[in-house]
This record gives sequence, structure tokens and C-alpha cells, in this order.
Amino acid sequence: MTAIPYDWQYLPLLMQIVAAVGLGVLMVAASWFVGRHRNTPVKLDAYECGIVAVGDARGRFSVRFYLVAVLFILFDVEAVFMMPWAVIYRRLPALAGVSRLFGFWEMVVYLGFLAVGLYYIVRKGVLNWGPSGSDLEKSDLDKADVG
Repeated sequence: MTAIPYDWQYLPLLMQIVAAVGLGVLMVAASWFVGRHRNTPVKLDAYECGIVAVGDARGRFSVRFYLVAVLFILFDVEAVFMMPWAVIYRRLPALAGVSRLFGFWEMVVYLGFLAVGLYYIVRKGVLNWGPSGSDLEKSDLDKADVG
């Protein structure tokens, strides 16, 4: 029996990639030819949640919007890291060859770091949306009002 060359073993993967890209191109091209292209004022008007756009889209946003978004992503990813741990928690000693409580204490340390981070952002006032809270751009707004 002759051996299949090593490069030929990737042929099915290459065929699947070509088929997927080809199907995507085919669907976009078909929708372009089948669809109607009438640019009416209603279609060209900006739409955001049913509210008519007012003002310039390049307006300044508070830094807090970005901080809260980054913190949401950070804590969301950290919560996702806890899911695999919870799934294999009971089998962790057998899988890793460690003591029975190693996985528990490992997660306690992990959650401790999360708690310290949450305490830090609460103390910094990042989650305080009141007018008296500390804001990173108050000095920027004062400069903008003067000039």
C-alpha cells in the first residue's frame, strides 16, 4: 500500500475553505443582482432606535462610558473563565494530580483578585454616575468652557 503524501492530507481542509469562501461570495453576488437599489431619502437617513439624529456624531462622550464598557468586558471574560473550572471541579484532583482542595483555593485566590479589582474601581468612583462623583474629564470640560 502506498502512503499518501503529507501535503495531500490538507486537501479536504483546503476544499472546505474554498467552498465556504465561494458560498459567501456567491450569496453576496446573488443578493446584489437580485436586490433593488433605490436610494430614497428615507433609506439614506440615519436611523438609531427610532430617534431622529440631532447634532454632530463627533460629540464628546464622557470617559465613563468607555470605562464601564471595558470593565464589563473584563468582568464578563473573568466570569467565563469560571465556567470551565466549575465543570471539572470534582474531577480536578484526578486530572491534575493535586490535592482535593487545590482547585477550591485556586478559585478563592482568583475571586480575591476580582474582589480587590472591584473594590479599587468602586473606590475610584468609576461606577458613580452622580454629579458629585469624580470624573476624569471634568478638567477637560473646564478647559473647553474657557476656550
